[in-house]
Formats: sequence, C-alpha cells, structure tokens
Amino acid sequence: MSRYYPILVDLEGKRVLVVGGGRVAQRKIETLLEHGAVVDVVATELNRPIASLAERGLIHYAGQDFSESNLDGIFLVVAATSDVSFNRHVSEKARQKGLLVNAVDQPSECNFIVPSILRRGDLVVAVSTSGKSPAFARKIREDLEAYFGEEYESFLTLMGRLRELVLCRGFSQEQNKVLFEKLIASSLLGSIRENDWERTASIITDVLGRPFSEEEIMTYARKGK
Repeated sequence: MSRYYPILVDLEGKRVLVVGGGRVAQRKIETLLEHGAVVDVVATELNRPIASLAERGLIHYAGQDFSESNLDGIFLVVAATSDVSFNRHVSEKARQKGLLVNAVDQPSECNFIVPSILRRGDLVVAVSTSGKSPAFARKIREDLEAYFGEEYESFLTLMGRLRELVLCRGFSQEQNKVLFEKLIASSLLGSIRENDWERTASIITDVLGRPFSEEEIMTYARKGK
C-alpha cells in the first residue's frame, strides 16, 4: 500500500518557496504561478527565464543564501537544486516547521510528491507511481491525453452550470442525484465532442424537463473561455 494520500491543494494566494534557479526550478515556478501561488525564490544564480520573472515582479527573488528565515510565512517548499545534500538540508528545515516540502527526485526527503498531470479545464487527472518511476507516470499521462480530449473541458463547464440550475430548483438530494446521473449516462459528452449543440440542447431538455436553446447551452459550455 502506498504511503501517499492523494490530495489536491488550493495554492491561490499561498506563499511558496522554491530553492534553486535552474531549469527544474523554472518548471516548478511556472506551474506554481499557473495555480495562483505567490512565489519566493532563493538561488545562488538564476537562469534567464527565472530572472525575467523576477524583473517583471511575477516572483520575489529572496537572495542567494538559504536560511530558516526564508521559511517564515511559507505554506509550501520546493527544493530544486542540483545538490542532493543541500536539498536534504532545506527539506529537514522545512519539515521541522511542519511545512509541506518536495525535494525534486528525492522521495525520501519529501512529505508530498507531485504527480504527472493531465488537465482539461476543471478536469484534473493525476498519475503517480509513488516516486518509483516518474518517467512511467509521464508515459501513462501521455497515453491518457488521446482519450481525454478538449471536449471534457466544455463538458465540465456545462455540467457546473447545469448543477447550479438544478440545485436552485429545490429538489431532494436523491432527485438531484438521479438527474445528474442521467446527464452523465446520456450521450451528452459525445454530442459535445461532435460540436452538435442542437442535440446537446435536446438531451438536456429531455433530462431536466424544461426547454434549453442551442445558443443557451453553447454559452454555458463556453463560459470562462
């Protein structure tokens, strides 16, 4: 049994410390920014892309030398240098403060690991080998990309809006469950994949028992894009 408990963490507005200034640290920083983190970086040297992020005020460069004070107010830490011993040192200090910490390619120095992620809008498919083979996790994720197309993003956006509409109607929890399961079991996903919005509207009309226009459904499915 894996010792890792799968969890998705909200990083919006959370302060994250990345120790390292090379390509690995760059990838981590870019992903953290995509998820709304406020990123501090400590590194003896920054590569050009990271330096550019600092110059533009998108991250905070906290200096060359790591110290425990860098951990003050931090929610999560990523140790991403090429020095295994130094990464271990950063991890030990972070764990002593009860922080979440990931030391890249050093599972024994982590209290969380990062899966290989496939994202289609609000759909997140995370694949992990519990640190045994990140390359194999990446291979599985790449295989899944062919199955989970872009239609899943529109489908989930639409389902989110329909959920709001259904919950506002005051039905019982069991009635809501039946309606949601009917929508999932229908050919809704396939009609979205084929861009057949007339059929999509017809399916939803049949399930929810009130008329929906093609234009209305298209608006729901593309909200936020």
